[in-house]
This record gives sequence, structure tokens and C-alpha cells, in this order.
Amino acid sequence: MDRPAIAYIGIGLMGWPMVRRLRGLGYPIAVFDIAPAQLELARGAGARVATSAADAVGGADLVVLNLPTPHAVEQAMFGEGGAARAMRPPQRLVDFSTVAVEQGRAYASRLREQTGCAWVDAPVSGGPPASGAGTLTVMAGGDAADIERLLPFMADVAARFTHMGPVGAGLVAKMINQLIVGCVHVVMAEAASMAEAAGVDAARLPECLAGGHADGSLLQRLVPRMVARDFAPQGYARQLRKDLEMVHAYAAELGTPAPMLQQALALYRRLVEAGRSELDTSAVFTLYEERSI
Repeated sequence: MDRPAIAYIGIGLMGWPMVRRLRGLGYPIAVFDIAPAQLELARGAGARVATSAADAVGGADLVVLNLPTPHAVEQAMFGEGGAARAMRPPQRLVDFSTVAVEQGRAYASRLREQTGCAWVDAPVSGGPPASGAGTLTVMAGGDAADIERLLPFMADVAARFTHMGPVGAGLVAKMINQLIVGCVHVVMAEAASMAEAAGVDAARLPECLAGGHADGSLLQRLVPRMVARDFAPQGYARQLRKDLEMVHAYAAELGTPAPMLQQALALYRRLVEAGRSELDTSAVFTLYEERSI
């Protein structure tokens, strides 16, 4: 089966595992990233290393972004050497990044006006292991016709792909996802801390609670890491803080109360201010361990 040619921009913690998988499936890929070491990894997997985002776009059917910040998205698309300078219909852009809802809609409008190309916001959940295994959860916003053409590609990327509505709808779903994720991270840290203080084996909580109402993927993944003090990043604390700041602003814009979110955000702000921005998101446990809350 012929695979679409991909220009992949952003091959970091999430992007590199996906690029490696897609290359293994036979996708022709051109890559661009500002980190030379990441480019060398991709070159070793058989990807063409481009000199800029615009250079990566040449010959691509799909342009894919997987970037850590809204600023990085804007620069990769509309800055000097940005992809928008080279994109032409029928190329489509798929953005796996997490940006603010109205920001994403504005980028989509800007790309359409400048190039006539479609933008699909497709933020993800699942972390690097799911990115490398093709088992991500993807929530998408875009025109139905554009979504339909992306389905074969998404089948190689995601275990669950949901079209939530027009451009921006995927980002709304991601805001809700991050609201839940951020709050549950804090609850898991609180639970592990309480178990340890009570003198029970906190490492057995996932086994003990499996199948009950408290069970879930975050219980199974986070508590063992917290108990083991394993904070090697599968997702950076600074990234979750960034996302929670976006969710907080969006809740204020909508006028919806979010007291749980405010508490989780306050803890992640403190974690980053303590110099732990490059640790895993599960490192919020360290605040409980230090009794610094």
C-alpha cells in the first residue's frame, strides 16, 4: 500500500517515537527540528533531514506538527523558513501540539488565507510509549472531508481517533483531558503520600485497587513511579504546567468554575519554581514528600 509522504516538524519526546514507527511502516518522511541530535536520530531511521520547515514540506502529502509550545508552532508555520511559505493545496496540516483553542483556530484561518490549505487540530493523549506503539488517543477538529482523508494515517497513529467537530474542537477536548490529567496527577501523589505515611505498601495500591472505581491508567502508571521516585521524563512537568495554564485561562473565558484545576495548577507552578521543570509530571509527588504544600 502506498503511504502518504510526510513532512514531520518537531521530533522530540513525542515526535521521535512516532517518526520511528512511521518509518518502520514504510512512510516516506522528511523531518525538521531545531535540535541537531534529534535530526540525527531521524536520519538514522531513514528520514530525509530538511534544512527548514519549509524545506521539509516539498513533496509532502501531509505536514505534521508535534511541538511543545504555541510559540514553537507559530515559528514553525509562519516564521522565517516556516512551513506556510511552501505549502500548497491539496496538502493538509495535522497539528498534534497542544495550543489554546482560539490560538489554534487563528492559526488555521491564517494558513487557509495564506495558502488555501486545511488545518486539522489533533492533540493527543497517551505519552511517548503510546506514540511509539501507535496507540495514542487523538481528538480532532476540522472539516469532515479533511478528517475523512486522514483516517488511514490516523489508523497507524492512534488506537482511538475521534472527530469532535470543526477546527478547534479537538483542542477543546484536549483542554478537558488536561484538566482531568492534571487533577488526577495531584490526587495520585496525595494517595501515595497518605499510604506511605500510614505504613502500608504504597506500591501495591495499583494491584489492590485494580477493577474498582479508583482504577485507571494513571493509577497504574503514576503510583509505581512515585513510589520508586522514578521521575525520568515521559512528559515534562513544565509541559503539564503550560497546559494547565491554558486550561485555566479557557475556563475563565468560558466562565466555568474550576477550583480543582486551580489547586493542581498552583502545585505545578510550585514544582516548576522549585527547579523541577525537566522532571516527569509525576514529580509533583516530591512536594508531598517534602511536606512543602
